[in-house]
Amino acid sequence: MTGGHAPVLLAETLEALAVQPEGRYLDATFGRGGHSAEILARLAPNGRLVAMDCDDQAIEVATRCFGEDPRMTIVKGRFSVIERYREEAPWQGGFDGILFDLGVSSPQLDDAARGFSFRREGPLDMRMDRHAHPSAAEWLNAAPEAEIAEVLRDFGEERYARRIARAVVAARAIAPLATTTQFAALVAREIPRREPGQDPATRAFQAVRIRINDELGELTRALPAACALLRPGGRLAVISFHSLEDRIVKQFFVRESRGDTYPSRLPIPQAWLAPRLRVLGRALRAGAAERAANPRSRSAVLRVAQRLGDPS
Repeated sequence: MTGGHAPVLLAETLEALAVQPEGRYLDATFGRGGHSAEILARLAPNGRLVAMDCDDQAIEVATRCFGEDPRMTIVKGRFSVIERYREEAPWQGGFDGILFDLGVSSPQLDDAARGFSFRREGPLDMRMDRHAHPSAAEWLNAAPEAEIAEVLRDFGEERYARRIARAVVAARAIAPLATTTQFAALVAREIPRREPGQDPATRAFQAVRIRINDELGELTRALPAACALLRPGGRLAVISFHSLEDRIVKQFFVRESRGDTYPSRLPIPQAWLAPRLRVLGRALRAGAAERAANPRSRSAVLRVAQRLGDPS
């Protein structure tokens, strides 16, 4: 663990990856390095780990804590572009294991200046990569009402999406939305029925964050790229935190474990039809002890698959 951040499903993830001392691994979402540190602890001097993140603060932590370890290479970038590094050292030859730990990290939530939390006063930002645009405030102050409603409905499963979108447009006509608490209060005013134990702004903040960071698009593009980067027998482990992410992972695993389908009359080589992945076991969730110690783990789901055949 680095930076006071407890990695979720740590033991289960290490077992899923089946880390070998001389293996090659990619942690595509470094965060604060909890998973990376334990992978490194299991690697021999000739083992290799590539750690990747789009967050400058995560890269700073990686450099400070692991920058002098010759087994580790640190890369700043979005995980959806991992395949573009395929011909570069140390990416050549593929990986024995690739890990995605999706969503926002605890340090990002805890830093009010990042704008992810409705519980802390801060700028309405929500960007994982702070060099990217737009921020949450920029988008909410410019997007059409219909687009805002669609995002709240599709990415947050928010029942009152239209009411909230209408209120956003009305409020920004008077003064631009600028802070997390301002947006959270606006959402709360528009929700007549509240779910027990959940802040009324939860779904709206999740939806806007997913839209700002293109989280579902990133995941959809990253999974095939990761599959292509795995060596035969290599393992892909994905930790998701809400149903939208988990559905994408589950459907990808099922599709790749069945292989491609074409009309029977087409002269398609058998290799094209062969499945690329084998799903390993059922989805895993945190046990009672971890859920009690780390509330963030309560919604975590780990899915694991293994690469079959030759890498594409």
